[in-house]
This record gives sequence, structure tokens and C-alpha cells, in this order.
Amino acid sequence: MTYSLDSPHHRNHDIHHAPEIARGPASRDIVGRSPSMSRVLDFIARVAPTDATVLLHGESGTGKELAACAIHRASHRASGPFVAINCAALPEHLIESELFGHSRGAFTGAVTGKKGKMEFAAGGTLFLDEIGELPIALQPKLLRALQEREFTCVGANHPIQADVRIVAATNCDLRAAITKGTFRLDLFFRLDVVSMTLPPLRDRREDIPLLAKHFASECGARLGRHVAGFSAEALQRMLGYSWPGNIRELQNAVERAVVLGSGDVIQLHDLPEAIVTARPATAEEDEGSFHTAVRQFKRHLILKAVDCAGGNITHAARTLSVDPNYLHRLLRNLNLREGLK
Repeated sequence: MTYSLDSPHHRNHDIHHAPEIARGPASRDIVGRSPSMSRVLDFIARVAPTDATVLLHGESGTGKELAACAIHRASHRASGPFVAINCAALPEHLIESELFGHSRGAFTGAVTGKKGKMEFAAGGTLFLDEIGELPIALQPKLLRALQEREFTCVGANHPIQADVRIVAATNCDLRAAITKGTFRLDLFFRLDVVSMTLPPLRDRREDIPLLAKHFASECGARLGRHVAGFSAEALQRMLGYSWPGNIRELQNAVERAVVLGSGDVIQLHDLPEAIVTARPATAEEDEGSFHTAVRQFKRHLILKAVDCAGGNITHAARTLSVDPNYLHRLLRNLNLREGLK
């Protein structure tokens, strides 16, 4: 069953009473009150009490693992383990052992037996991230584990019961992979019991201020630094940025601003250069040529100002009407320091 964001039930859903934050494990939260995130939280609330296999779609950085964690925490398996494995992060010859475990002597170097992630997840939830990258040769074994609720370690003969709930995630088109022969149709249908696509950040811009405040508060607490908020200019630029890296990119940008910023309020020049120089996401001009022209003009302007100031960065910053710390950052980001030596 595909959980549609446009179903009649959700068009009538009162988003004003939806929670802004759903708690995740280890103080990780799902933050948002946009209509699309209200529907995600509703989906989590509906599927969590069941043991149904869940398939999460979405671009990289949209929070698929966080959603999987939230499903686990709201389920009857919450007291059990939440175990994650990234199917794209391991070499093909190791992933079967990592997933199912192996017995001693199963292959060269296997001097002891080892439990796999599926066995470690017994009584809890196993999160299979980047499931589209699972080697085609291993897919039948995973399919059998899902169908029969049992699996066999590499090199062993006796099956082990798989008392585990599966939540899988992908940022690729699995139907296209099926057409190409890199993903099994039967495994897809076994995983696609209930599914949802997590929205990219550009489609939930109203959540950007909430997320930015949340990340700034978290990072400030870790660093022992008070962050009162964001300047109007910084917030406006963040709202207009396209965020190709989604929530992960926003979190990194805010953390960078908290670390490098000097005041209680995060200013535009505290943000990464890509955000500072970016056009509004709705602009129609060619992005590549725009950024190239801006970057070249900025390099020329900075080098001229520093040259006229005799290499004094503080004086050059005054000439350019920018903060000296920001100018130092520009020199580093634009690789201009070597040219000044």
C-alpha cells in the first residue's frame, strides 16, 4: 500500500493541531509543521503500531533514517534494538556476512563466528538504508528471510528465526532498477508493503526557520554558546536557497555558522559561501553561468581591495564594507590566500 500525500483523508487533515516535533532515539527529532511533514508524522503514527514492512523513498538527506527511528520508537518493539545497515557502504563480498553473520571457518580469515545485523536486531527493527544498492546475488537471501522469517549464517546449515521488523529506504527509483535488472521485482513487492516519500526541503520551506533554530540550539548547547537566532538577511537567504543536500546540508550549514560566528545572532556572512552567493531558487537564469560570473567578480573585487590596502585584511574589509572575519573566510573559500603571499 502506497501512502499518498494527496489522499482525501489527508486533504481534510487538520495540520494546525499536528505536533511540531516527533521524538526520535538519542534525542534526535523530526522537526516540522508544514502540511507535508504533518502527513509524514501521521503516516508514522499509523504504521508504527503494526509489524508491516515499510519502504521509505526520498532524496539523500531528507531524514529517512530519522523516520525509521521514529517508527521504531512508536512501535511495540521500542524496547528492542534499532539496528541500521547501509547497503551501499560495504564491499559486496562483506555485506552478506554483515547482514546475516558467519560461522567459524566459513571463509578465509573467519577464525571466529560472528552475528549479523539481522540477529542483533532480534526483537527490534532492522533498518536497511540504500536498499537499491544491495547486490543482486544477495537479494534472494533477503527475500527468503522476509518471507520465511528465518535466515542462515554464511557457512552454517541451521536456520535462525528472524524476529525482526524491516524498514528499508532508498533514494533511487527501484522500478527503474527492476527494468535494468539490478533489483528483483519479487523483493520490491515484499518490501513495498507500506511506503512513503519524504519531501525534499525545498518543498517544505516553511519548516526551514524551525529546523535552523533547532540545529542552532543543539549545536550551541554542545559548544556552550548562546545563539539568539538569525538575522533577517540570513534567514531570507536560507529560505530562498534550493538546499540540494536537504536537511543534512541545512544542519551542516547551521553548525558551521555557530562554530565560526562571533555574535549571538547568526549573520549572513556566517553561512557557507554557496548559500551567501546563491540566487533565489525560483530564478530562471542559468545557474552555472550566474555563479561563475559572481565568483569571478568577487575574486577581482577582493584582490583589488587587498592590494590597495597593502595586504592589510582589516583595512581591505573596511573598504569593502564587510566584516574582517567574513573577508578572511572569503579568502579561504575562494582560494585566494596563496595569491596574496
